[in-house]
Amino acid sequence: MEIADQHTPADDHRTLSATPVDPATPATPATPAAPVDPAAPSLAELAADAWSLTEDTPRAVLGLAGPPGAGKSTLARALVARLGAGAAYLPLDGFHLSNAQLERLGLTARKGSEPSFDVWGYVDLLRRVLDETDRDIYVPDFDRTLDEPVAARHLVPPAARLVVTEGNYLACDLPGWRDAYVLMGECWYVGAPGDVRHRRLVERHLAGGRDGARAREWVATNDDPNGELVEGSRDRCHRILPVIGMDPSHF
Repeated sequence: MEIADQHTPADDHRTLSATPVDPATPATPATPAAPVDPAAPSLAELAADAWSLTEDTPRAVLGLAGPPGAGKSTLARALVARLGAGAAYLPLDGFHLSNAQLERLGLTARKGSEPSFDVWGYVDLLRRVLDETDRDIYVPDFDRTLDEPVAARHLVPPAARLVVTEGNYLACDLPGWRDAYVLMGECWYVGAPGDVRHRRLVERHLAGGRDGARAREWVATNDDPNGELVEGSRDRCHRILPVIGMDPSHF
């Protein structure tokens, strides 16, 4: 695979490699999937690269960062399913603050923004995942039906050598997120064209109970600003993945 320009974040000893993003023509609502880019890595290749992080260590963490609606959770779950019992899933979404805490902090209208997550709780769980390899570790998630975080939905068992974690802000150079970033063997950036992400996000909010006008307003006033912040962290990632253009049969 061709290696593009390299970027080395300050105070990070790891070698970074970025795969160039192919701006493939996004799927339209009438098109079931985008054309497959033959140059895009297959799921099998990505899984092999992810598994290589476990060499010479009892357990490694792979982070998937990227803006809202890019396909991070879909890719993370696909990688874990491909790797089987040796991998486990740890979504950042489990560290959403509860609606009660968002109301207390005045963040109800900014749910999903960077300050609306318990970043230090997330960092502590990543540390546990790396340190406590001989016991079950329970992982929270976010329930879109309840619109609240829920405890212990996922499990990192002792057999898991690779933990795949995903979330918007994993590569951001901000307090807390920097601490999470250094615990990851690598952090990959998952990208998708803006119009594709916008359509996915509107559909997500419609499914969550908002009407069309409110769904579009939420994307414009909340998801889009969050995405702009995340896009600024792209150069800190070790690899850039264009999910659009990859073989949709794997996802």
